[in-house]
Amino acid sequence: MDLREYIRDIPDYPIEGILFRDITPLLGDRAALAAAIDALSKPYVDMGIDYVAAVEARGFIFGSAVAKAINAGFIPMRKPGKLPHKSESLSYDLEYGSNTIEVHVDAIKPGSKVLMVDDLLATGGTMDAACKLIERLGGKIAGLTFLIELTGLNGRDLLPNYPIHTVISY
Repeated sequence: MDLREYIRDIPDYPIEGILFRDITPLLGDRAALAAAIDALSKPYVDMGIDYVAAVEARGFIFGSAVAKAINAGFIPMRKPGKLPHKSESLSYDLEYGSNTIEVHVDAIKPGSKVLMVDDLLATGGTMDAACKLIERLGGKIAGLTFLIELTGLNGRDLLPNYPIHTVISY
């Protein structure tokens, strides 16, 4: 199945000059969604991953499904003020702004193997911050898996210490 057929391009969103890759059609098609989850999960089955961590919002869509597929727990990484318990936070830059993410301080046991999941690798800033937070809590990053990679934005350059798996590259 060619998952590109289920991703539409939205020019000038969220700001002028950005070409947004809209995964909504993929999410709405049961076969495409299942194929995407399988493709994200396959390299990590039987690797002893303890947790899957993902950043809201689209990362949650795939993160929890991948966690189930590889028999791991799920760690939600959220925007500021969304987690009810004591948390760690980290701010980072995006291709069109900046943001902050948080994670509960007791989200993982130190030494746990963590797979990082997101829908998109662009500049790498979000995933870099997410990895740093997980490592700050004592987690060991086992790999990064993305549905889409925008290769022209060189996100991999910000993440040289991690094995990266992508399903679709543009």
